[in-house]
Amino acid sequence: MRLVKFLASAGVASRRACEQLIREGRIGVNGETVDDPARDVGPEDAVTCDGDAVQPPDQRLVLVVNKPAGVVSTVRDPQHRRTVVSLVDSPLRLYPVGRLDIDTTGLILLTNDGNLAHRLTHPRYEVAKTYRVRLWRSPISDDALGALRSGVALHDGPTAPARVRRLRPDTIELTIHEGRNRQVKRMCEAVGHRVRSLERVGFGPLALGDLAPGEARRLSADEDRALRKTIRDPRARPGA
Repeated sequence: MRLVKFLASAGVASRRACEQLIREGRIGVNGETVDDPARDVGPEDAVTCDGDAVQPPDQRLVLVVNKPAGVVSTVRDPQHRRTVVSLVDSPLRLYPVGRLDIDTTGLILLTNDGNLAHRLTHPRYEVAKTYRVRLWRSPISDDALGALRSGVALHDGPTAPARVRRLRPDTIELTIHEGRNRQVKRMCEAVGHRVRSLERVGFGPLALGDLAPGEARRLSADEDRALRKTIRDPRARPGA
């Protein structure tokens, strides 16, 4: 397979963008920088982009899963609770990208692409995560919404400004680019509202859509490219 087709099929970028990456000297094959898009590569070749391994297209898998409540975001659990990996029947060794609390539902990714997972969770790339938050006390005030949009003080430091919109008197949609432990719940508590239920509905350019709880689907080619563009160029993230 030609190198440029290999890169595009692996979801690195569009074919034209992959040609540009090759011209810029950002692609390596077996430890050497290459400048020929037509170079042939095979399963035995180690291909890299900016030093990171590129998973062969027929071996790389990224799934969107709608995690139900009561399921833990780990590969295995010492307490023998159901894990998010157990929701998917795959011969590949998959692991979750980041975590959701056991009582939080919604969009979580499973993959066998370690480089992708690392970048999606690295603070440098500030990948947006969007949550639908139902609150115990309503209505949520304009002052509370304003505080969330400005950033709130938590015990581990102030949060970055969030995008917030009111969906119903007791429900908001909140988008953050950080990944602190229980961050959304703590932010809402800091403005006087305990969280009743929490569902992640967006991750970067991906949306949960109508995927049923406990179900999974493979990313489309367009979704895969959009996700990888987000971690190549942080300016490409939604709302940036």
